[in-house]
Amino acid sequence: MNILILGGTRFLGRHLVEAALGAGHTVTLFHRGKTGEELFPEVEHRHGDRDGGLDALAGGRWDAVVDTSGYVPRVVRASAERLAPVAGLYAFVSTISVYAGTSATGLDESAPVATIPDPAVEQVTGETYGPLKALCEDVVREVFAGRSLVVRPGLIVGPHDPTGRFTYWPRRLAEGGDVRAPGPRGAPVQVVDARDLAAWIVRMLEGGGTGVFNATGPAGRLSMEGMLEACRRAVAPAARLEWVGAEYLLEAKVAPWSDLPVWIPDEASGVLAADCRRAIGRGLTFRPLEETIRDTLAWDATLPADSTRAGITREREQELLAGWRAR
Repeated sequence: MNILILGGTRFLGRHLVEAALGAGHTVTLFHRGKTGEELFPEVEHRHGDRDGGLDALAGGRWDAVVDTSGYVPRVVRASAERLAPVAGLYAFVSTISVYAGTSATGLDESAPVATIPDPAVEQVTGETYGPLKALCEDVVREVFAGRSLVVRPGLIVGPHDPTGRFTYWPRRLAEGGDVRAPGPRGAPVQVVDARDLAAWIVRMLEGGGTGVFNATGPAGRLSMEGMLEACRRAVAPAARLEWVGAEYLLEAKVAPWSDLPVWIPDEASGVLAADCRRAIGRGLTFRPLEETIRDTLAWDATLPADSTRAGITREREQELLAGWRAR
């Protein structure tokens, strides 16, 4: 296949390139040339801007397009309409956050999606991110009618993750000592290794797959305790998890997801408990979580010491542990 990737030089995009090349496909990258320009010298790079700078796409024809960088419906429409006459399938990487009710567990692809009062809004915030992605999905399904694949991942993790969210935990466990573990222990967690997601998307394109799919993992149930215990086993068996109550952490102004990555103790936890049986039934598979943890930590060790990293500081963590023990 001849595959065009909109993006392709960051995180999921670069794993998609590797998966496609590994499967023997030809890849073209369309990006601004500002990040990762040195990557994949063996493939064609076309430079442009999705917002008003699509001329570099002229003259190309592709069996499939993978859109990893669409957030605003107007911009996605411009790309989709430009490519509709010259491309077969259009795979749009959306998000599990499109759903309107994030408190319910087991949301499947038929659940209602979130809406936004003004669909012309283009500022991406915590409140608009999901609804805008849902509108982008509508655009793709309209322009590529019967030829679209909409992928709704949860938290994508693994090497080259620019957010550092999941990475926080392998790094912290590897430091050892008493590690503050945020309760409740049984809070649901879902993650998907970018390499597994990329390989599955390529396989879906090969098979002409269309439709909408929740795409996160693992295949069975995972909890916060299960994830942190996997981190401990994989990188620091001697580390000690000390479980701290969610109510105390919230009282101490610890912000879920940002201060403590992957921790959602409240009504939004349904985004980490979606029903992914449809994608699994179509071949989505998951490597062992411990493998993802070790590989993520090994990649993190290659970053400069002054790199921005997610999560609270070690000093703040020790303050929280001291306050919890004093209660």
